[in-house]
Amino acid sequence: MRISYGLVALGLPCLLGMNGLAQASEGMWTLDNLPLKKMQAEYGFSPGPEWSKHVMQSALRIAGGCSASFISKNGLVMTNHHCASECVEQLSTAKKDFIRHGFLAKSRAEELVCPNFEMNRLDAITDVTDQVKAATAKLEGSAYKQARNAIQAQLTSACVGGDSAHIRCDLVDLYHGGRFQLYKYRRFTDARLVWAPEKAAAFLGGDLDNFSFPRYNLDITLLRLYENGKPVAVKDFFPFNADGAKEGEIVFVAGHPGSTERQHTVAQLEATRDQNIIPNLIRESELRGTIAQFMRSSPEANRIAHENLFYLENDLKARQGRLKTLQDPEVMRLKQQEEAALREYVAKHPEFQHVAPAWDAIASALQAKGELAPEYQALEKGHGFECKYFALARHLVRSAIERSKPNAERLPEYADARLPEIELEVLDNAPVYPHLETVNLRFALEKMREQLGPDHEMVKQILGKTAPSALAWQWIRATKLADVAQRKKLWRGDLKTLQQSTDPFIKLALMLEPKAREVRARFEKEVESVIQKNTALIAQVRFARDGLDTYPDATFSLRLSYGTVKGWQEGKRHIHPLTFIDGAFARDTGSDPFALPPSWHAARAKLNLQQPMNFVTDTDIIGGNSGSPMFNRKGEIIGLVFDSNIPGLGGAYWFDQRSNRTVAVHSGMIIEALQNIYHAPALVREISGQ
Repeated sequence: MRISYGLVALGLPCLLGMNGLAQASEGMWTLDNLPLKKMQAEYGFSPGPEWSKHVMQSALRIAGGCSASFISKNGLVMTNHHCASECVEQLSTAKKDFIRHGFLAKSRAEELVCPNFEMNRLDAITDVTDQVKAATAKLEGSAYKQARNAIQAQLTSACVGGDSAHIRCDLVDLYHGGRFQLYKYRRFTDARLVWAPEKAAAFLGGDLDNFSFPRYNLDITLLRLYENGKPVAVKDFFPFNADGAKEGEIVFVAGHPGSTERQHTVAQLEATRDQNIIPNLIRESELRGTIAQFMRSSPEANRIAHENLFYLENDLKARQGRLKTLQDPEVMRLKQQEEAALREYVAKHPEFQHVAPAWDAIASALQAKGELAPEYQALEKGHGFECKYFALARHLVRSAIERSKPNAERLPEYADARLPEIELEVLDNAPVYPHLETVNLRFALEKMREQLGPDHEMVKQILGKTAPSALAWQWIRATKLADVAQRKKLWRGDLKTLQQSTDPFIKLALMLEPKAREVRARFEKEVESVIQKNTALIAQVRFARDGLDTYPDATFSLRLSYGTVKGWQEGKRHIHPLTFIDGAFARDTGSDPFALPPSWHAARAKLNLQQPMNFVTDTDIIGGNSGSPMFNRKGEIIGLVFDSNIPGLGGAYWFDQRSNRTVAVHSGMIIEALQNIYHAPALVREISGQ
């Protein structure tokens, strides 16, 4: 279904308020700064510190970019199928395709280890604002960036101590430099697949139904976390409520929203639209066609590239929704008015006169970003060589260089606190498919030549007189980086070991390194440091005006959102907040993407066809919240977040409580499916606390 983004004459500034304070259900709040008075006034509920601590210890973050939660004392974890699909695909083979046929471990001995799958539980939050601001005071450009990197390395390293195998620490920038906190996580790196339904059940309707409602998806996977070969025993978890969510009920979401830009300047939003979204839509549309063509070449090609296509299509649709919001003149007018109000506040307060140039400084930095972007994206971000082999080679080369330096002088991603995450990725034993990697690399090389031009020094040096298609296959045929033992040897070696390697991707990464670092240094000096410094100045003004009555933009850190089970109005049509199992069978056509799997048809006579299946709430979420637990005030699971509707995609830039909706799987549906479709009574007993 398509949702209109026409917002003219709706009085948006009146809806939001010119001071930017949150609407009723708006807000992605940190657990240490919940709007307790507001929650009490609106819902008669004000959670105490024990409630917040329990939520924090029950929620999980998947390091790759999703949310999850503990749902039993024995380390059982719930997340979305699409958040764990990489594990499911990596464990699959041509003979055992768990994506197509699903998977159920009938005993713990049958639970399968997911390659390269890390989860984090937030254990402590420490405010370090004063330390960070003192370290960067009065610095500009490269000096500011280096000082910020150094204090980040110092704080995270001290936080981890000597236990990097079990502890991860992140420096979290809140309010764009207004506040800095140290988040200390417990690391879990042994995740095992317990249950995954068929992809056809998890994603009924495919890309056509994505970001829409009504929906009929069983988008869930169960995993179990282990330590020392045994299931993790946890005190805090969310037990299931079999009745699930009801219309009008207050609900809570604890998850890790990835990134929002609600506090960005107008210039930043325009740059997001013009420099980021539009070019990426073009690139990803072309890549989608390339991958789709490859998938048609054989059944095995279809299997190994299926997840690539899924993520591409999901990203494309998300970008399209965001683009609609940023192209809406009324939304941009709202943002201009909010910015004008803040600048007017600066003008009226002499103590903030030094902040007045900040908006123009950011705009100038964004202009420089546009000029640097082609080289920065192709060479430093690696988009010109996008394939797993190059990603591995880049990590091997950079880690060898960076580990030879003092921790405070390294690139932030290679600081001591982050190295275990890099090592996990480098030594990942998931299968690598050479033919698929060839397709990806060929496309990346062709786009690099197109964007930088055939006369660019690096293009000529890399390609020479060889066609990208031939060069891609030549490199991939010669590389040994698919061998984990070879990668382990290189990881444990030093730079000299790498310099002696004849592997084409190692040689490529070494050759690129000087130019990539040069481009990165310029980008950090002219763009990143300027934006970070000046957004921090603007944040000071916002704090002076609003205090902590507003929530920070999303940063892939733990947040709590709340609201109610509630439909919305689409023109003259009211969208009811719940769907039911009978609707899934009505939607079934027998043909992809509207084909329910055979297991569902076999179980139909046993099912309660009036069991709620999916539902929507007016809670505030964004990408990264996928897999978030949805629970009631007692801390009981009533749903599993898996999507937003089309208007919700604009939530990256502003929240519209009239139509932004969270889409979730009903807890009763999960129990119904486990009992009557997948015949997993032991899991039902476990999540029911029996």
